[in-house]
Amino acid sequence: MAKAYELIADDFRRPIRAGELKPGDKLPTEAKLVERYRKGLPTIRQALGQLEAEGLVEKKHGRGTFVRMPRKLVSRSNERHQWEKDRAREPETQRLQTGSTEHDTGLTVDDLVFHAKYEQVPADGDLATAFGVPEGTDMLRRTYRTRYSAEPAPFTLVTSYLVRDMVAKNPDLLDETNEPWPGGTQNQLFTVGIELDHIEERITARPPSAEEAEELELPPGTAVLVLRKFSYGTEDRLVEMSDVILPGDRTQMTFVTPLDRW
Repeated sequence: MAKAYELIADDFRRPIRAGELKPGDKLPTEAKLVERYRKGLPTIRQALGQLEAEGLVEKKHGRGTFVRMPRKLVSRSNERHQWEKDRAREPETQRLQTGSTEHDTGLTVDDLVFHAKYEQVPADGDLATAFGVPEGTDMLRRTYRTRYSAEPAPFTLVTSYLVRDMVAKNPDLLDETNEPWPGGTQNQLFTVGIELDHIEERITARPPSAEEAEELELPPGTAVLVLRKFSYGTEDRLVEMSDVILPGDRTQMTFVTPLDRW
């Protein structure tokens, strides 16, 4: 049997999902809900907390509870890597027209706000083992944030690592002001003679850290997907590694695996 707070939450869940209550609509005050449902304040707050955890409403301090604007869905497929490789050698005019975020969201370049930061850091044990280099080797750490201009939070939190000496022959690859780079990492590597052979991705899920939850503006209780991507060159050497934090409330992972015919 459903509990009282679940029934109250469902009274709002159904009209929100049906579009009868629209993003930005304000819900009745807690006092009015206590009066309407004849339940105590803890029950009302539990119902509102359930809706907030599902990402359907958001509380605004001093203003009340509002129907939450649905965030843009990111649909990330393993087919994106071949798409990125195919465009890595296209003319710059074509590469400037779109990027991987646009590919995953259906947005345009003009819809996006992009930020990149480059730092030189020494390889720790984890990086040294992954890249097969001595600890302390100079690495180029790149952090990326891309968001929809109509939303305050980025789609993902991305940290990418390259061996600095591997890409230093093209000084443009060491300058963050050249971002967003037309054609992305695969084109960057192409400029120094590196072709990718295969990409391995390992995905886990966990609760977000406090910093991740704040930056991604996650509803309470929302998990994050943690994707570690290994990009290997044609000599079977790791040339780039990325850690990508994806918000669980607005990310769809799609895996397409062609099968040989009998």
